[in-house]
Amino acid sequence: MHKILVVEDEKKIARYLQLELTHEGYAVEIAYDGREALEKHEREKPDLMVLDLMLPGLSGIEVCRRIRQKDGLPIIMLTAKDDVSDKVMGLDMGADDYMTKPFAIEELLARIRVALKRRPAPPDEAQSAHILTSGPLTLDRDSRSVHWNQELIQLTKKEFDLLEHLMAHQNVALSRDDLLSKVWGYEYSGDTNVVDVYIRYLRLKLDDHYHVKLIHTIRGVGYLLKYEEA
Repeated sequence: MHKILVVEDEKKIARYLQLELTHEGYAVEIAYDGREALEKHEREKPDLMVLDLMLPGLSGIEVCRRIRQKDGLPIIMLTAKDDVSDKVMGLDMGADDYMTKPFAIEELLARIRVALKRRPAPPDEAQSAHILTSGPLTLDRDSRSVHWNQELIQLTKKEFDLLEHLMAHQNVALSRDDLLSKVWGYEYSGDTNVVDVYIRYLRLKLDDHYHVKLIHTIRGVGYLLKYEEA
């Protein structure tokens, strides 16, 4: 049974989510402010967090930022604000998804299912190696850190997820549809050019910065990661 931590200061909404999620077979914990959310994250070890943006104490953005420093817990943000800058900030801080209130519970449940499916594989599965490497590039799945030799590379949540998927399938040509479904989720409905945009971000931080050929474009297919010195 998956455990979900609902972080919501409006008690009626928190109770509603608890009842609906429990009905779907999830174990549910509730936190009513940011500091309680961090405490329950440490103590309860949830499989996913539904996180309100506007919270007393610590904001949802700050809660998300602190959790991302420790692990890759799937986080779905909820907010009454429908401002693009808030959405971008939440995603850049590491949120996996974003929903604006009021929302349909069916859509939230669908997004939860997608986020849980995309969690890292169990340790006994082939693709779940703790450390992934490609030449001098090293990606640590546990600490969610990336280094070039000993130099730390700062990546956003989606940049890390995209690079992780590419490194886990080195020397394999991956289609844009595959990357879109595995990194952004099967039900992603945003800009379909987002894969190309984030590939460009990674190339700026890796290929261009370190003068190597790492991310290759495979015409008519998508992208392939293979380390080559430029």
